[in-house]
Amino acid sequence: MIKPMQEIEVKFLNINSDRMQAKLAEIGAKRVGEYFYRRRVFDYPDWRLDKAASWLRLRDEGDRITLSFKKRMGVDANDGTTNDAGMEEIEIEVNDFDKTATLLLRVGFVEKHYAENKRIRWVKDNVEFDIDTYPELEPYLEIEAPAWEQIDKAIELLGLSPTDKRIFSANQVYALKGIKVAEYTRLAFDGLVKREEESA
Repeated sequence: MIKPMQEIEVKFLNINSDRMQAKLAEIGAKRVGEYFYRRRVFDYPDWRLDKAASWLRLRDEGDRITLSFKKRMGVDANDGTTNDAGMEEIEIEVNDFDKTATLLLRVGFVEKHYAENKRIRWVKDNVEFDIDTYPELEPYLEIEAPAWEQIDKAIELLGLSPTDKRIFSANQVYALKGIKVAEYTRLAFDGLVKREEESA
């Protein structure tokens, strides 16, 4: 039996990007790039993955394209008020964004939504610090590492409060702003499109 692969990461919401980048430079992190991501998220027609706090994500990262199964672990709420226990992630690389999407649709998946975000990545040792900007959201910091001990050390180095860390997906960040991602087919920088608006 394959053991679930846990994604070890936390978020700190509503940050000032410039100040955070200055702090990252101060602690010795290196800026490695700035990226524009586009994603298509899929589920079965009965949304059984969504009901199990899971989803299938196809993401164009600019320099590579990934297909991932994601599952929130230890979910207590969907409104962003409580942390999850973690995230399971199984990820592979594919070589064509549009053809992979077409394949998924042909075998019976449906597209839940299309989404975009911008990311500035910094790295120190083997810890990644991503400053993410999503449509309609304030920038937030995401810290990812191979072990929780490294996450704790990174939080300490940046002078952040451990009580402010959030363990959940971007959907829960949207939920904190009153935006229910399930009601949208498009979350892009040129606008958010609700399902009823698209079909009107």
